[in-house]
Amino acid sequence: MAKTLLLKSAYVWGADGTITKSDIAINGSEIAWVGPEKQDWQADHVIDCTDKLAIPGFVNTHTHAAMTLFRSYADDMALMDWLQNKIWPAEAKLMAEDVYWGSMLAIVEMLKTGTTTFADMYFFMPEVAQAAVDSGIRAVLSRGMAGVSPTAEQALHESEALFREWHNAAEGRITVMLGPHAPYTCPPAYLHRVVELAGRLKAEIHIHLSETAGEVETCLKEHGKTPIALMNELGVLDCGVLAAHCVHLTEEDIAIMARKKVRVAHNPGSNMKLASGIAPVQELLSAGICVGLGTDGAASNNNLDMLEEMRLAALLAKVRNNDPLAVPAATALDMATRSGAQALGLGGSVGVLAAGYKADITLLSLQGPHWHPRHDLVSLLVYAAQSSDVDTVLVNGRILLEKGKLTTIDEERVKYEAARRSMRLTS
Repeated sequence: MAKTLLLKSAYVWGADGTITKSDIAINGSEIAWVGPEKQDWQADHVIDCTDKLAIPGFVNTHTHAAMTLFRSYADDMALMDWLQNKIWPAEAKLMAEDVYWGSMLAIVEMLKTGTTTFADMYFFMPEVAQAAVDSGIRAVLSRGMAGVSPTAEQALHESEALFREWHNAAEGRITVMLGPHAPYTCPPAYLHRVVELAGRLKAEIHIHLSETAGEVETCLKEHGKTPIALMNELGVLDCGVLAAHCVHLTEEDIAIMARKKVRVAHNPGSNMKLASGIAPVQELLSAGICVGLGTDGAASNNNLDMLEEMRLAALLAKVRNNDPLAVPAATALDMATRSGAQALGLGGSVGVLAAGYKADITLLSLQGPHWHPRHDLVSLLVYAAQSSDVDTVLVNGRILLEKGKLTTIDEERVKYEAARRSMRLTS
């Protein structure tokens, strides 16, 4: 890795939300400065960014990376039917190496579509951490826990071990949260234990909340409260929470979330495919709640393309609220980058192209016909850009994708290993 890099003459989406023609200087893992050329800056390596747009790398705030192994296996089904009759039986056959290669396949796809950070909740998480180490990507990892599962006790122990071994590992590229799956798989007594563990470790929590109308109805019937209100009562929201989905919310839910500073991982593509509904993003943003974007797993999306999620987030909010101003292009881009980083607890280090931030950068080629005419580059990025426009990706100042080619991963081997494991799991 070059000690110093210079990204020269890029169109840079800056911290102030404007796009200017600038250079980006990188010293080790951090951005040294952004602006006009400095005559006294000596770079070990210069990347010509003429006719390229530089943005902070996309932050995928919610996924189950190794579920790439189940892509297209069980489509067009209702959520609980999909989980209980297809996904959970297949997942019961998973082995550690399956998760490593499924995660590597996800990382290949994410890097090639401009994502530099992902939040993952799954099993065999040391293998996911190793995939992050081997590939160079940034990851926020949670061992999924289900209190109703025979492995409930094991999951608690493995979560603590994951935190102690991997939190802030790999030059700080890997951080760890606790991952109780959802209120319908984690009874109150179990969640009390998760909260106790979170307090002891000073760890935050990544959990699915209010994803479907059925989930909310069941929670009201069993506990007399919405999932949000129940989590508040149990102390879960006092731990620092990344809440995935949050589709079916009451006004009081949103008020609670604002008070407790809950951050939301909005997954528009998955919510559409599973017919879960459309999250009230405009209302969440109006309440001052941090909203990032996620793809969910590739079994329920079916891709990990954050450009697509960004576009869907903007369009769906307009339809839901009958308001073309509900989520403007600039807001959608912010959700996919800066706000996504904040949602994962990384707001002070990634998600912005400015001095002192980590050099997690995505460069997009502006050569395609869909980038012309250039009235507004942010609008073009959100509404017209394609994943094939992603040219170069850096994480921690290291080039992981250069001119569309991966530099740390043997893509053909990853595809081969993932395919043969998938066939065993789904046969």
